[in-house]
Amino acid sequence: MTHKPSVLFVCVKNGGKSQMAAGLMRRLTGDTVDVYSAGTKPGTAVNALSAESLSEVGVDISGETPKLVDPRIVADVDVVVTLGREAHVEPVPGTRFENWDTDEPSERGIDGIERVRLVRDDIAARVRLLADELRAESLTHSEETVR
Repeated sequence: MTHKPSVLFVCVKNGGKSQMAAGLMRRLTGDTVDVYSAGTKPGTAVNALSAESLSEVGVDISGETPKLVDPRIVADVDVVVTLGREAHVEPVPGTRFENWDTDEPSERGIDGIERVRLVRDDIAARVRLLADELRAESLTHSEETVR
């Protein structure tokens, strides 16, 4: 039996960075990884510039809606990734936690769609690395199960 890896991406509003990370991970891994996103204080809609920047690379998050962090999902996933400095999720034994202190171009005076593209590209690079790790861990787990 193969272990299907899972990841939860969390930011404060679940309208931008965590939605972007989830969309990019889904595109990269298809149905080989269970992907969730949530917010610690969810907003009311996905950030329009975030959705626009992802559509430029073939990812559609326009149908997503912000969701509150579900403690059951936190306990069930393999990895919880918080994006940015403001989102905090209580650690759960047995779940790996990471914080991605993502690029913040607005601190350099870069705003609008250009800012969001830079954030997207930073998140995309991190998502690729995590996807590779999850694939490797899944293969290792599968080999151990066979033995």
